[in-house]
Amino acid sequence: MIQSNMAPLGMAVTPHHLASESALAVLREGGNAIEAMVAAAATIAVVYPHMNGLGGDGFWLVVPPQGDPVAIDASGAAGSLAHLDFYHGERHIPHRGPKAALTVAGTVSGWQEALTLAEELGSAPLPLARLLRDAIRYAADGIPVTASQAAATAAKQAELQHQPGFAATFLPDGNVPVAGSRFTQPALANTLSVLSEQGLESFYRGELAHHLAREMSALGMPVTLEDLQKQQARRCTPLHLAHSEGDIWNMTPPTQGLVSLAILGITDRLNMAEADEAQTVHRIVEATKKAFALRDKHITDPRHIDFNVQDLLNEEHLSTLAAQVDDQQAASWGTGRGPGDTVWMGVMDSSGLAVSFIQSIYHEFGSGVVLPGTGITWQNRGAAFSLQPGHLLALEPGKQPFHTLNPAAARLKDGRTMVYGSMGGDGQPQTQAAIFTRHVIQGQPLQQAVSAPRWLLGRTWGQSSDSLKLESRIAPETVQQLRQLGHEVELLPDYSEVVGHAGAIIRHNNGMLEGAFDPRSNGSAAGF
Repeated sequence: MIQSNMAPLGMAVTPHHLASESALAVLREGGNAIEAMVAAAATIAVVYPHMNGLGGDGFWLVVPPQGDPVAIDASGAAGSLAHLDFYHGERHIPHRGPKAALTVAGTVSGWQEALTLAEELGSAPLPLARLLRDAIRYAADGIPVTASQAAATAAKQAELQHQPGFAATFLPDGNVPVAGSRFTQPALANTLSVLSEQGLESFYRGELAHHLAREMSALGMPVTLEDLQKQQARRCTPLHLAHSEGDIWNMTPPTQGLVSLAILGITDRLNMAEADEAQTVHRIVEATKKAFALRDKHITDPRHIDFNVQDLLNEEHLSTLAAQVDDQQAASWGTGRGPGDTVWMGVMDSSGLAVSFIQSIYHEFGSGVVLPGTGITWQNRGAAFSLQPGHLLALEPGKQPFHTLNPAAARLKDGRTMVYGSMGGDGQPQTQAAIFTRHVIQGQPLQQAVSAPRWLLGRTWGQSSDSLKLESRIAPETVQQLRQLGHEVELLPDYSEVVGHAGAIIRHNNGMLEGAFDPRSNGSAAGF
């Protein structure tokens, strides 16, 4: 069995080992956890290009050694041309192509805001060129294609190969790249070099922004230069759950951070410490259904919410929801929001600063559109909008779309600090609940809590089934018990990417850092 890694001075956990090493190198040179995360974010944008990139969004949860955590919303709004008339004749916003690329990419603005926060926390900043150095080199010189990228390219080739820029970027010589082959991204290397030399602001308000705007206009995307210039990452107070094991934080709307906290708040009232495997899965799944109902009723652009979402996490409300969970019967439910390909990463440094971070382009390869001359694959997060007037998620220019992304962090009553998270759309809050429950409440070793068989309530790519999907390593008697409880169970491969790439870092009371990575990924827990 894989063992968790421990180290005294710094720890990084990412789903690709090269990103972990980029973060670790910055920590070794005296950079803090935020700077290390920017380096990891740049590298992972290059080495896991099917799951994230500069054309996507990001969310930060920063936990200082003392004081309150800070959240950063680095998501972009719908372009000023993205109105209902733009989609006249469409029943839904397309998931691929220029019309799917309808929101501003916010992640680079988040890097900038996080680095500003790092300086405010007393950091002597490392040069931006240092933080982007690994990413530039990997893009220019090439990286070995992962099995994950090769499989995603093969699976999506038919629907993406005719999208602008896709084949030229991701189908070298017209073919799906073989796992282990060298994959170069010279245009992306040039873009990263421009950011390194001219600053991250150039993505939105410099020469690069003007180039992006010209290409977007030529492709018929509904995003303009003015939309780019308006983009600014936003700091906010994260949502908070008072749990019996400590304080847990997650992202505010437009993300489903509420779901992750509500699940743990509901199950905190269901005696998880003594639950067997079937009871653990059943109770978390039933709590997930309750939490999804809250999400689908309330979560949208925060400017369109007229009450305090934090109130949904009060003791009385969570107790009411917990009382509705039937330990003997699975409840019926509606439908999920589907999967999402994302990267979660965590970093902690020797000062006690901790970062939980997510970066995404939504679906595999996002919209499939690669802007000419930039190497940037633009996200399709705006496909989450509805074209139905009056809908909670109705499309409006300048409105933020709904996000599945939600990095988590906790300060436990025993004195430990924890950052954790996962990729995976609907699966993110379910996986977070599994890891927290297994490790913090049931006492499983951290790496075991991440590696152990997981599940997903909801749809996977290309499926309409919202069944309960279990990795086949789950004990047969557990599968049988869940079926007897009324769950529609399907089995996945032993280690399936469907249940996401998760990870966690814990700071122990003696200052030691412990990291666990997901064997379903290409990742690592790297420390020194």
